[in-house]
Parts: sequence; C-alpha cells; structure tokens
Amino acid sequence: MRHKPSSPFVVARAAFVALVLSVAGQFALASPQEETQKKPVSEVAFGIQKRTYDFKEAGKDMEYALFVPSSYDKAKKWPLVVALHGLGSNPQQIIRYPGLTQQAEKHGYFVVAPMGYNSRGWYGSLGKRGARGQRGDPENLGELSEKDVMNVLAIIRDEFPIDDNRIYLMGHSMGGGGTWHLAIKYPEIWAGLAPIAPAIYSSAESLEKIKHIPVIVVQGEKDLLVPASRTRKWVAKMKELGMEHTYIEVPNGDHIRPAFQKQPQIFEFFNKHHKSAKNTPGEAKGNAATKPTPKP
Repeated sequence: MRHKPSSPFVVARAAFVALVLSVAGQFALASPQEETQKKPVSEVAFGIQKRTYDFKEAGKDMEYALFVPSSYDKAKKWPLVVALHGLGSNPQQIIRYPGLTQQAEKHGYFVVAPMGYNSRGWYGSLGKRGARGQRGDPENLGELSEKDVMNVLAIIRDEFPIDDNRIYLMGHSMGGGGTWHLAIKYPEIWAGLAPIAPAIYSSAESLEKIKHIPVIVVQGEKDLLVPASRTRKWVAKMKELGMEHTYIEVPNGDHIRPAFQKQPQIFEFFNKHHKSAKNTPGEAKGNAATKPTPKP
C-alpha cells in the first residue's frame, strides 16, 4: 500500500519552493565570487563548489555546497557559517540566497550547506524518524539528517583551518528549526546562531541549555508558513533567560524576503561574537567522515 504523505508538510514544502523560486529572481543573484570564478590556488578553488562525500551510515554519496572566500590564506584561521536549507530545498539553493555569499566574501567567511540527507529530513528536530513523507524514506530519516550535518561540519573543520571559536549556525524555515535543535544538542560548538523564520515544534524551555550562545532571529511579520506569533514565544523565552539576542521582525515581511534582506545584519552580528572558552567546556568536533570528492 502506498504511503500517503502528511499533507501539512507537503503543502509547506510546495509553498516554500514556489516562494524561493519566484522571489529569488527579483534579487541580484550573481556576484564576482560565485561559481563562475573558481580560481585554483594551492589546489583550493574559490567561490561556490558542489561537493559530495561518502555518507557511510546512509550507504551513498551525499552532496553539500561550500563557499570559499577569495581572500583565503591557509596560514590563517577562518570563521565558518553552517547554513541549513528549508523544506523541499537543497544546498545549492540556500548557498545562492541573495546576500549570503556576498556577505561571506565581504567579511571573510567560509559557508557550508549540508543536504540533511534529503529535502525533508528536518535535521533531527522532529526526532529519529523525522517527517517521513515519501516512499523510500529511511526509518531513521531524522537521525540521518542530523548526522549528515555533523559529518559535513567535521569534514570542513578537518580540511580547512577553521577557527573553533567562530563557528556559526544559520537556517531558514525547516533549517531554522534545525538551527535551534542542533544548537541545543551540541551547545559546545557554536559561537552564534541565526534562525530565520524557524519552523520549530518543540518547547522553548530547552533554550536553558544554550543561554550562553548569542542569537539573532529574523522573522517576517506577515509570514503565512511560520507565524510570527510562534517565533515571538521563543524570543520571549530568550529575554526571560537573559540571553544575548537580537530580534528583527520585518514589517509586512513574508516567509522568504527577510532571509535575503537581512544577511548584512546577520553577518554584522556574527562579527561581534566569538565563542568564550569558559562557556563551552569539552568541545568535540563530531564524527569525521571520508574526504570529500569535489565536483565542478
């Protein structure tokens, strides 16, 4: 008997993809550092790269996207942003969000965008099974989605001189929910967080575990997919806990445009916050995976 997808997730996925495709065309996507400008220097290509690695637990190659700033120098340590895509999206879409790599180039950041196993894995935020919505989804979709992110993070930290005190987590929609989840589960890693229109269904009480991590939250006032009222509850809890945070609610903002428009503010926020060693004892890099195989 064919498994019938859960209708709310199917509707949300379709709406998210349609919005991304329609709105992205209204913004300037091209920039000098994007994939047309891959200049190999010491075997390192600059700009956006599509890569894969051997995801052993899943039994297949898994793609991810990487952005390397043109100012890269292997003798220095570099900040890293991990960017989590939304439902129905993929690494190649989020890394091309207008403003994301432009700001990363301007401020000298690496950006990596994992797949999260597939376009509906939820990065573990819905539990081990995730939101299995299509035939063939593994029983442990949520678990694999989370592990994919941690594998990719370990790969980049192993391959490049990433500053352990400047690793940031950003996500949009489903990826925003994943940002909350992975921050709470691995609080020792992150120097700052940027959940954008975060689709999260757990309790804000868990913020107690990450009250030491600075957070910038971006939300559209008129978002029909992730209501601002839901995000405000998490913001209120951060205020109650005395967390260092910035909340940007875009007047009349929808689900997509604020994610593009507020990239400058997100990077300015990240620039101000480095991880404090006293707040993050016993950090682990996660499970390293095999060396990635870059694809042109």
